[in-house]
Amino acid sequence: MSEGASTDVALDIDTLLRVLPHRYPFLMVDRVLSVDPGVRAEAIKCVTVNEPQFQGHFPNQPIMPGVLIAEAFAQVAGVIALAAEPELHGATVYLIGFDKMRFRKPVRPGDVLHLTVTKEYEKRGVWGFDCVARVGDERVANGKLMATVAHELA
Repeated sequence: MSEGASTDVALDIDTLLRVLPHRYPFLMVDRVLSVDPGVRAEAIKCVTVNEPQFQGHFPNQPIMPGVLIAEAFAQVAGVIALAAEPELHGATVYLIGFDKMRFRKPVRPGDVLHLTVTKEYEKRGVWGFDCVARVGDERVANGKLMATVAHELA
């Protein structure tokens, strides 16, 4: 798929595992609903009480840590970048910055986190993205992130 293709496609878990290098327990995306390679993607994370972070965050009132929501944004951004260049499938996308990240409502087990990530720019190998997370119709988190694709490690 090339950036100019502008064809939205969905990615099931098998395809997602070919595109991203992440694995359990750190894969924070269950399904990519649509991806316009190099441009935008929508994905979901089904939050379940048996995930390891809920043993300590917080045992009597489990909520998904904001840093894991941010990681989910980064993984969806990785899908956007890697889907634009199939030869990079499985490459590492390094998160290099967050701006104005806000966590507005708790995300709890049983919630379906709907993630929308849109590329704002690409300059000298650095990609900038706008990110929004919703549960139902409520915005629960949003912010900006920057990432780069590692073509090879030295």
